[in-house]
Amino acid sequence: MSDLQALLLGLIQGLTEYLPVSSSGHLEIGKMLLGIDPEAGGLQFDVLVHVATVMATLVILMKEVSWILKGLFKFEWNDETKYALNIIVSMIPVGVVGLCFKDSIESLYANEHVRTMVVGVCLLITACLLTLTHFYKANEKENISPLHSFIIGIAQAVAVLPGLSRSGSTIATGLLLGNKKEKLAQFSFLMVIPPILGEALLDLKHFISPSAEYLAEHGAASSIPATALVIGFLAAFVSGCFACKWMISIVKKCKLIYFGVYCAIAGTLVLIFG
Repeated sequence: MSDLQALLLGLIQGLTEYLPVSSSGHLEIGKMLLGIDPEAGGLQFDVLVHVATVMATLVILMKEVSWILKGLFKFEWNDETKYALNIIVSMIPVGVVGLCFKDSIESLYANEHVRTMVVGVCLLITACLLTLTHFYKANEKENISPLHSFIIGIAQAVAVLPGLSRSGSTIATGLLLGNKKEKLAQFSFLMVIPPILGEALLDLKHFISPSAEYLAEHGAASSIPATALVIGFLAAFVSGCFACKWMISIVKKCKLIYFGVYCAIAGTLVLIFG
């Protein structure tokens, strides 16, 4: 992977992580267009740029993160504790999927043709979900409940499929449940921080001391130059900061149907030419 390729993929990850168009799906499309072998150390790069977007979330939503942490250290039942509990509840489905089905999901994409088909189909599903939010308007509820947090968490767990947008799935599910759009984008971005950081920590042991089986399956970390990894990280972080603020504004205006149209076009093109 060259520095230019890393820059382009980092920008793709940073922009699409927050926009409801699937960052994983667009990373796959970007690799195909750039002629990059997805098995050549790709997992290390993907984990790194995902961590970069988590860092962008922490920067943009620092006020909200500080509010939660300060409330937790009061060691009492308050609004901050309730919010933190909702985030924990939302993590349960993705935790189950990660622990029980991660290997099965990864093996599904061993075939490049299957992986491309999945991306195309999931982009079309994302398009349908985003379009549905434009036509179905539920009565808004003041706060996100634990039950709704769990249902939104299920949407996040299903969105491990490349092409099925995580932010699009969680935000659309929350809107369809009737949660206030002003609070939903922030919750959607905050709830992904623990799972991504947790997965990065689990993968860290493979990067530090990879087994022969791991190297055979994912490739060596050294297959991507250090400069490319740094450039990809910085590109994802900077573009992620921009996209995070933009997406919060878009959700408040509830203009998701335009992304639905984009996903429909992108998914159709992937299925035809992928």
